[in-house]
Amino acid sequence: MKCPFCKTKEDKVIDSRMNADGLSIRRRRECLKCGKRFTTYEYVEKAPLMVVKRDGTRKRFDREKIKAGIVKACEKRPVSMDQIDQIVDEIEKRIQKKAESEVKSTTIGNMVMETLYVLDEVAYVRFASVYRRFKDISHFTDELKKFLEKKD
Repeated sequence: MKCPFCKTKEDKVIDSRMNADGLSIRRRRECLKCGKRFTTYEYVEKAPLMVVKRDGTRKRFDREKIKAGIVKACEKRPVSMDQIDQIVDEIEKRIQKKAESEVKSTTIGNMVMETLYVLDEVAYVRFASVYRRFKDISHFTDELKKFLEKKD
């Protein structure tokens, strides 16, 4: 590990701790040449998670795309950014738990819809209208009817 101050490779570890998330280790180091202290983090290297789109193309998983879709659906609704961040975190954890290198975009979309269904009805309908790509108003009203039947 190079010292960020003097660039020498000689240092000693003063303290090691696991982060609260349990996914990384924080190490305090001291440079043996200049005596300055710095922090490094160790993470488990993960294989990139790929999303298989509807057309069969593959793209790298991007939690910001999920977040952007949820933010748009929750616009002008009583849903905080903290709640949205929690939703995205939970969906990402569920995907990673499967321990697969690829996940279908439809799986992710369904996870978002399940969560929004419980959180906010309007946000759910907004997200569903974009996600399901309704061809006309009759498809949209059919979805609303299903939604209302579930609520009763």
